[in-house]
Amino acid sequence: MRTFESTPNTSTTASASYAGDEARWQAVAGRDRDADGAFTIAVRTTGIYCRPGCPARTPKRENVVFFADPASARAAGFRACKRCRPDETTADAARLATIGRICRLIETAEEEPTLAELAASADLSPYHFHRIFVRAVGMTPKGYAKATRSAKLRSELASGRGVTHAAFEAGYNSSSRAYADARRSLGMPLSRFRERARGERIRYAIASTRLGELMIVATDRGLCALEFGESDAALRGRVEARFGNARQLVADDAELHDVLAAIVAYVEHPHNGLRKLPLDVQGTAFQRNVWNALCAIPAGETRSYAEIAEAIGAPNAVRAVGTACGANPVALVIPCHRAVRSDGSLGGYFWGLSRKRDLIDRESATRPA
Repeated sequence: MRTFESTPNTSTTASASYAGDEARWQAVAGRDRDADGAFTIAVRTTGIYCRPGCPARTPKRENVVFFADPASARAAGFRACKRCRPDETTADAARLATIGRICRLIETAEEEPTLAELAASADLSPYHFHRIFVRAVGMTPKGYAKATRSAKLRSELASGRGVTHAAFEAGYNSSSRAYADARRSLGMPLSRFRERARGERIRYAIASTRLGELMIVATDRGLCALEFGESDAALRGRVEARFGNARQLVADDAELHDVLAAIVAYVEHPHNGLRKLPLDVQGTAFQRNVWNALCAIPAGETRSYAEIAEAIGAPNAVRAVGTACGANPVALVIPCHRAVRSDGSLGGYFWGLSRKRDLIDRESATRPA
């Protein structure tokens, strides 16, 4: 029998953790989301009040005023930030936190939890839980579990695992179920995804950037991968495992040097933009729609997952948009780092939130006025 751990309520002790102005300022400077609800900040120069973890640019310390709550800031003449929405009710925040916890539970469960088990963990009736989950996530709990499983399957296969092992690690009860879901979730049969490099000439090149080692991989048709890594050796091992069936694997390919140089220059100076590059990427129709919407976001700007869902005509598929962003095989070229949550917080990023924050901040800072 599966058991689920509940998340302790820490709201009664939150304010005590940020009792002094110095502790509060450190929370603001570090964009500490745990401080949200413990106090409110206001900025004299803008006349706006925010949550401590607001993703907007950090104000100067001398311009910041601390308040116990949003009502106190309003009474002092400040207006609410439209980005972090500090007036969102405690009930709404608690509900979203519960749904977030349930999503993590689904993602980490060895077997797909039933609706009754998920509802019990949320302390709600199955009907009420299902309704608020769909409203918050844009898909049913079962649909979210399938999307999560598909993403795991893609990741396992991309790492060079065999189909049986990948299906088991992704949470499928049998490889036959994985085969049945593959065309819908991966856009192609498992055998084609697993062996897409068979008979191909694969070229790759690696360079050092301020965000770490960066590797690009290409077929004769265009880029098929752009990844970050901690070392040259780790990236080489990754490409050799993933494209082991290629008829030719060309390291440090000279033909890619101009492309690599353009991408490295973009990392360092994003205001110069990145020219359109030929791509060879595989994805479902939905994923391609999301990736096209991401490419339409100008450098220096972000869009929420909800806005992207609206843009592709699927307003209820907010969570699925996030999953499609996570499946993006060519970071930077398809700029999934420009997708954020509706409250302005970063959300997820396969290559690490510190890289995502760096890219967004640098693009914003260097965007022409």
